Amino acid sequence: MIEGIYAFLDSVFGPMIQSYHPIWVVTVSGIILGGFFTILNYVLVDQNKVKMLQKKSKEFQKKYKEAQAAKDEKRLKKLQQEQMELMKLQSEVMKDTMFKVTLLTLPIFWIFFGWLRRWYVEVGIVKSPFDFFLFDWFHGLYHSALPASELGYVGWYVLTSMITGYVLRKLLDMG
Repeated sequence: MIEGIYAFLDSVFGPMIQSYHPIWVVTVSGIILGGFFTILNYVLVDQNKVKMLQKKSKEFQKKYKEAQAAKDEKRLKKLQQEQMELMKLQSEVMKDTMFKVTLLTLPIFWIFFGWLRRWYVEVGIVKSPFDFFLFDWFHGLYHSALPASELGYVGWYVLTSMITGYVLRKLLDMG
């Protein structure tokens, strides 16, 4: 079954892979998947609930700092109760995110990465003019033989999709 999916991806993206430099292919992949995952999150997770949670968290932090500065034990105990309610709301939002979004996006992510791996394993996508410690650390995570001055498809995809997701979150006014 997975080979059928890979064959489909080869037919759709194969011409691009054979015609363009790997940096463009991985960048486009990061933009497409990062955008898709962000929009899926936007649609499936109640954004009003997320914004309300963020607002309540900020208010709580402010109240808590004031109570700590004033050393008001009675108020601190009351805030502990408020914190419990805040944690319940937070777990609701987390459950929505985990079950709705993650269960849908994770299989897509792993299939796409398995397919990209067939084309770009141990291929340096981005070269730095110097050894960069973060690249070296990243290579250690997935046991790559690339030097510390190069970043492979995984690292470049992560950077591209994170930037795409961040920009889309700002444009969609997501929490």
